[in-house]
Amino acid sequence: MLTLDTLEQACKVYLVDEMEQDSAHDLEHLGRVVHQSKKLALQEGADVLIVAAAAWLHDLVNYPKDDPKRAQASFDSATKAEPFLKRLGFDSADICAIQHAIVTHSYSAQVTPRTLEAKVVQDADRLDALGAIGIARCMMVGGRLDRSLYEALDPFCREREPNDLLYTVDHFYKKLLSLDSSFQTFSGRKEAQRRSQFMRTFLDQLASEISE
Repeated sequence: MLTLDTLEQACKVYLVDEMEQDSAHDLEHLGRVVHQSKKLALQEGADVLIVAAAAWLHDLVNYPKDDPKRAQASFDSATKAEPFLKRLGFDSADICAIQHAIVTHSYSAQVTPRTLEAKVVQDADRLDALGAIGIARCMMVGGRLDRSLYEALDPFCREREPNDLLYTVDHFYKKLLSLDSSFQTFSGRKEAQRRSQFMRTFLDQLASEISE
């Protein structure tokens, strides 16, 4: 019988060769999502093995933020994961459950999770976009895509629509600060609210520094 430890060791070896990493979607990101997924699964009563498998494999295929195939990435990840999951000994029902959780984790895919395990994985992945780590990842992506930090005349989108294709700080207003309302589980929502408040505090500090 497949154990959690065996699953995780196999995933780590597999991902080194099979996952295309970038600065915001690397093995450290996977590790954080796996950790949060297992924590939420225990709090919410989800199947930890299904959750952990989906969390390890959720970014198996990763397209850049500005790639037109971005919304397809989670579907391609789920498809690519199937032969590996079969080799590990998962049956067809479990593979379908894992693939559903992989597909629905994605914000871009806009697919509603139907199972508790999928809700847990979605929440865990979105938690990694919030708080201190979320700020750091946002800045890394903005730098890689050569976006300006903020729009000089209205840095905090008070009188304009946010445009995160041009300005990194706009991504807070385009997406990040509204994420906490999308969480599926009680435990995930509680942590999301805490991390979102930290991000608002960061923006307040940024505002004070650039207006001095």
